[in-house]
Amino acid sequence: MAATPPICDFGWKPPAFSLPSTEGKLITLDDVKGETGTMVAFICNHCPYVLSIIDRLVDTANDLKEHGIGFVAICANDAQAYPDDSFPNMIKFARENNFTFPYLHDKTQKVAKDWDAICTPDFFGFDANMELQYRGRLDASRKDAVAGARRDLYEAMVEVARSGKGPQDQISSMGCSIKWKAA
Repeated sequence: MAATPPICDFGWKPPAFSLPSTEGKLITLDDVKGETGTMVAFICNHCPYVLSIIDRLVDTANDLKEHGIGFVAICANDAQAYPDDSFPNMIKFARENNFTFPYLHDKTQKVAKDWDAICTPDFFGFDANMELQYRGRLDASRKDAVAGARRDLYEAMVEVARSGKGPQDQISSMGCSIKWKAA
């Protein structure tokens, strides 16, 4: 069932984290912070929404680097219930999709809970002061790629890099709900 996160809570400051990456390092939020902004994407390996955008997501991350924007992806799904989202499969997924950014494992799901992440994909775009400026969709294609579709996330983050402010009008991302561990 599809889930949608709330629209941007402008100015929200994210809690710090330190999570293992698929490259074998512990990565903190400060490690991925860009000079002009930072994008944190909650994704996973098996979600059809993520699978349908993964090429465009990697391209967007690469394009944002040119604007001084750091990028990181986090998988918080319950890997016991969803083995496709296990850490070894995250390593494989990152390699197969040519990730040029850290892919982090939130095994305890603490980061996803602290951030109130809702679905995969769920995007959090911050300005240079780490204040939330964007929480919308990747692009107007949604699940199926449409040639020439508006690149909402890219355009918003370039504006954040330039002006420090995200667009007032944002369209929520849509994806599979995060697979929470049983309480």
